[in-house]
This record gives sequence, C-alpha cells and structure tokens, in this order.
Amino acid sequence: MKSISYFITLAATLAVLNGCSKDDKDKKPDSPSTGKPVETKPANTSYPPAFTGQTRINGVTTAAAYQATVLTSALTAPWGITSLPDGRLLITEKAGRMRIVTNTGTVGNPITGIPAVNAGNQGGLLGLCIDPQFNSNRMVYWVFSEPVTGGTVTAVAKGRLADNEASIENATVIYRANPAYNGTMHYGGRILFDKTGNLFVSTGERSDIATRPLAQSVTAALGKIVRITTNGTAAPGNPTFSQSGALPELYSIGHRNPQGIAIHPTTGELWQSEHGPRGGDEINRIKAGANFGWPVITYGIEYGGQPIGNPPIQQQNGMEQPVYYWDPVISPSGMTFYKGNRIPEWENDLFIGALSGTHIARLVIDNNKVVGEERLLASENQRFRDITQGKDEALYAITDGGRLYKIDKK
Repeated sequence: MKSISYFITLAATLAVLNGCSKDDKDKKPDSPSTGKPVETKPANTSYPPAFTGQTRINGVTTAAAYQATVLTSALTAPWGITSLPDGRLLITEKAGRMRIVTNTGTVGNPITGIPAVNAGNQGGLLGLCIDPQFNSNRMVYWVFSEPVTGGTVTAVAKGRLADNEASIENATVIYRANPAYNGTMHYGGRILFDKTGNLFVSTGERSDIATRPLAQSVTAALGKIVRITTNGTAAPGNPTFSQSGALPELYSIGHRNPQGIAIHPTTGELWQSEHGPRGGDEINRIKAGANFGWPVITYGIEYGGQPIGNPPIQQQNGMEQPVYYWDPVISPSGMTFYKGNRIPEWENDLFIGALSGTHIARLVIDNNKVVGEERLLASENQRFRDITQGKDEALYAITDGGRLYKIDKK
C-alpha cells in the first residue's frame, strides 16, 4: 500500500486551539486561511460574479494531520461508490461491472445480472446507492446509459444483491429520462435516497445544441433533478411546474451535466455539482421547483471560445444563482458532506471529486455560502470521479485511473 501524509506544524494547530475560548470550546475548529484563492490561472471570461465569494474564495489549509492511502489500483474506470452496512464498499465500473471492495483493498469478482449499458464516451454504469432498509431487503439502485430505440437514455434500475453477493437478482429498469437521443454525452447519473425514502436522480441534457433547450423544457426529463419512488413513479410532494404538460417527477430544471448530489447533514437540503462548458462549473443548493438557468444563463463560454447566448447573460429573474462556481473548470463529479469527529474541522464541509482539476475540492460552507476552499491530493495527478464517507467516518474516493483512496486522520 502507498501512503501520503500531509503535515501542518504544531504551532499552527496550537494557534487555532489558543484562539478558542471556553464559550466556544465545542465549536467546529477553523482551518487557517491562506488569504489567497487556490485558483491562480486566469479565468476564461470577465463576467462579474453575482455576489462576493461566489468564485475564487480565499484558500484554507487543514490544520489536522491526515493521510491518504491507496487501497487498490486494480479497478477499471470506477464511476460510483457507496458503503454497505458492514463498511465494505460497493463500486460501479463504467463498462458495466459492479464489485464489492473491502476496506483493505481486496477487489471482489464482477457481480452478474446487471443490464447491458452503452459505455461509449461518457456513458456506462454510473452512480449507485443502497436502500435504507438494505439489511432486510438487500436492494441496490443504480443509474446507467441504456441503449434504446432512438439512441440512449439515462435510466435507473434496481435489483436485489443475492445472499452470496455474486449477482443482482431480478434487475428491473424503473425509470427512463426521455426523450432518447442518439448521442453519448452528459448523462448526469447520480442517485441517492432522501429522508422520506424516495430517490433523487440527476440527469444531463445530453450536451448537443439540439438537446440543450430541453434543460428548460418541463415536458422532457433531460437536464433535471428528478424525484421518484422506488418503483420509478413521481414521488408524492414534488413541486408543480406551471407550464402545460409538466412531468410530475421533476424536482428542479435548467441543469447541464450534474454529476454530483449530496444531502447536507444538518439542514437536510440537497446540494449538487454541475459541469459547465469552458468555465462555469457550479455548486448549487437545490430548491424544489427552481430553475437553475442552463443554457439561458451561465458563467462559461463554448469550448471554441464563443459566448453562449446573444447576448450572453449570467443573471436573470426567476433563475437561481450557483452558490459557487469555477472558471477555469475543475470538472466537479461525485461529492459528499463530511460528518463526524475524526477530523473535527471538516464537519459539514463539502468534498467534491475534480476530474480535469485532478484533486479533491474541499469547500467550507457557512450559512449556505462558501467561505473557504482547499485542494486535497493534487499531487496525485488523478481524475477523482466520486467520493463517499464510509461507516468508519473516513473518506473513500475513486479515480478514473482505477484507484481507491482512503482519506483519514493520521
């Protein structure tokens, strides 16, 4: 196993501790601020942010000593990771495989019974989660790019993990984000349970100019957060969109390629990461019934350098602003909030896997605003695809290069 340790001097740690009075001894400790944003490259645009701190917030540095350990490098393009009740990890691989990996890095055989995926380009076997009642029903839910008439769709399936863990039994597709499109980009692809036992699913708008406007259409499930039951029907209590023919499963609209969703451990609110084009990667706090703007408003430009929109705009009434955005992009993918005491200063912070950024972004959030940013494991030069917090409170992250990292206090 390979171990990478990061150290902050004892003096810095004592400085933080000495700044705490008896009245705030139970307060979450602060990480020292560097006073400078972690991003030093020039932005692609000169668009002004909507508010102070919306981008390039001051950097922070974790005061506690922690280490990152590579548990295995034997995975092949892993895409989603979640914990089983006993602490082992259930992981998807893009080509269509699902595996169980132990906390010491032993990789299990592929689990059979998974429906065929279209793994071309950005497609494949994507995000996954397990049922809150997994101990009794052993149900697994996952997102994948499904080949169908007319192209592919972002689909959701469920099945029972067999008692011997060798197969998924009775795999069933419960939801398809229509319309189908003959393309292989921007599937979105994350899934998790809400506190009511229903499922949030993120879907992409399929990238091309032809499908982009569907992110704004309430009659299409592309470029959306949808909320469904475990049978795939619209969940009760969903917002009602006023436009004619609105799909009942829609929760929010106006998304581009949302590859990360997570629920805040204190507020219970849904947060989301979203790929922008050239610039304009976003972190959003999702509100039921809200429109997050794509492609009408964006802080990015086309990959070729052209503006998006004529004229390009970044703010519009009735459309939500991102809590935070990056320019240039880091390509934010899977993400999780940290909850626990192993590294107290991380409590309620948001950790996001960065693909093109080749690091894990740590965002310190206070009152729904980002107040500090840190880049972890940047020296590893890995495309971090997903991250979760394990039953042992350590963070576990997977990379496109096939690595599984454990990140925990030293």
